[in-house]
Amino acid sequence: MNRPPEAPPPAVAATPTQGGDIRARWAWVEPTAWTERMLTALEKGVKGGKWFSLIDKAWSEKVLQAAWQRVKANAGSHGVDGITVQRFGARQEEEIRRLSTELRTDRYEPRAIRRKWIPKPGRREKRPLGIPAVRDRVVQTALRMVMEPIFDRLFDEHSYGFRPEHGCKDALREVNRLLEAGYVWIVDVDLKSYFDTIPHGPLMALVEEHIADGRLLALLRRYLKAEIMDGLKHWTPEEGTPQGAVVSPLLANLYLNPLDHRMAAAGFQMIRYADDFVILCRRREEAEQALEQVRQWTVAAGLTLHPTKTRITTCAEGFDFLGYRFEAGRRWPRAKSLDKFKDTIRGHTRRCNGCSLEEVIRRVNATARGWYGYFKHSYKSTFPALDSWIRHRLRAILIKRRGKSRWRSTKADHQRWPNAFFRAQGLFSLAAAHVAECQSRSSC
Repeated sequence: MNRPPEAPPPAVAATPTQGGDIRARWAWVEPTAWTERMLTALEKGVKGGKWFSLIDKAWSEKVLQAAWQRVKANAGSHGVDGITVQRFGARQEEEIRRLSTELRTDRYEPRAIRRKWIPKPGRREKRPLGIPAVRDRVVQTALRMVMEPIFDRLFDEHSYGFRPEHGCKDALREVNRLLEAGYVWIVDVDLKSYFDTIPHGPLMALVEEHIADGRLLALLRRYLKAEIMDGLKHWTPEEGTPQGAVVSPLLANLYLNPLDHRMAAAGFQMIRYADDFVILCRRREEAEQALEQVRQWTVAAGLTLHPTKTRITTCAEGFDFLGYRFEAGRRWPRAKSLDKFKDTIRGHTRRCNGCSLEEVIRRVNATARGWYGYFKHSYKSTFPALDSWIRHRLRAILIKRRGKSRWRSTKADHQRWPNAFFRAQGLFSLAAAHVAECQSRSSC
């Protein structure tokens, strides 16, 4: 597997800077894990390019306490031990002290990972999710706090997934910019079961290029080898890092980092969000060359391209990326994104629900506003039809409550409960929000 040369450290001011300046540059870094002296060393580069003595940061009670606050905020389900976030929180001081002592004395052992299968939107197949115990999520979060600054500075600027100060919208803006600049040939890449097939040996070799703390490395290996429990079945994985584990996104980004730099060095415009990525090109020949580069790298890296989902297409033919459908110069929510949104709205608007209309609208609004916040850049025709469909669902509730056996609304029902009625009830309108957004942009 080809590895890029280590990224040069960011330029450091010639004159001394105050501690507040470096903290501002690394505002996302957990201050209990990273001192100003460590951040300075991170910018200037450490001797030999490797970091030693990091495990003591992870077992610090202050770091573990900060990690617990993040786990608590994320909530989530229990692990194999049945301990919920609420139960852990009821005795969190005792639990934090115990974890710190176990890590310091090498007596800490991760619990098995509970496997849960979640449906893929629009498909019958399901995706495996690995759920560590709450205590393990706390320790993994502490490890991520310690390791993430070391690796994040190595990542390519066009890697957007699960990174501080990066996100889906940044990736989508870059895709849109390239399309407008004439990059109309797209290599749409799908890595088959990526998280479950990352080879442990090469992955740890990448970690060891920058971290030389033997105890921390041993702990990472124990996480990778943690037993998987799926109902009555259990086994020890030989490859992969489970989706759902806190350290998995960081390790997954690290493993694809050499590909990012290889493609950038070859002049290709690759936009990646975790294992979801596209390469935008000006000509078909360039797209074919890019796909061949990806094929060669994935073979060497022990990964597999999905044989039917990996393809070369054009902007006119269309492609999906991060929930959007790009086609013929426009974009709108892809079919799976619409299906997921509608399924959620259906859950809020069942005709036999016992909630008041006010409560139903409150729940619908919460979902619609969040969904619109992400998909507001869709083509304008997306929104009126969805508004109409939501009002149709609400009219069906009102018809049912009037004792009618039918549920399809008629002209009389539209007159009884016109669109203005739902506006007066405070129903959020996707179309009105989009019009206001467009007017706001044009006035800027």
